[in-house]
Amino acid sequence: MTSTMMMERTGMGMPGMGMPGMAPGTMGGAGSMPNAPQMMMVPRCTIKMEKCAGGMKMTCTSEDKMTATMMQNLCTMMAGGMCSCCMMMNGMMMCCCNMMMGMCKCEMTADGVCITCTSGDEACCKMIQACCDCMTAMCDSGCVCCICMNGMPVCCGC
Repeated sequence: MTSTMMMERTGMGMPGMGMPGMAPGTMGGAGSMPNAPQMMMVPRCTIKMEKCAGGMKMTCTSEDKMTATMMQNLCTMMAGGMCSCCMMMNGMMMCCCNMMMGMCKCEMTADGVCITCTSGDEACCKMIQACCDCMTAMCDSGCVCCICMNGMPVCCGC
């Protein structure tokens, strides 16, 4: 499957970032197998980041209809929570921007979603736009962006 990416579900949805001293899949729970990896499929998309009035806008698109629908469903389920963007390279988190300094809203588009993070406070707007500059530079340098809502990955790409 080229339109999805596998990610571990232990420890904030980041690969290799499980709880200290615990092997993935040892947390137990209904239906879990001992020492079985806890994985989920994350929609792979094209992410365009840009500054806008009051903050930034991330447009996540996919030509594959099923991938776009999965992304839209994940965003709808997780809407209203904190949005964060984790920049990854070779499976390691390079940077994580938590957009808690602004209000993030998610709108459906024909081929994906558009996430807008804005703030009426001038200092918070500057922080959001600085995150946009940082994440854009990291994408241009080969990092992958994983967008999460409430700690749940909703899409990955750059």
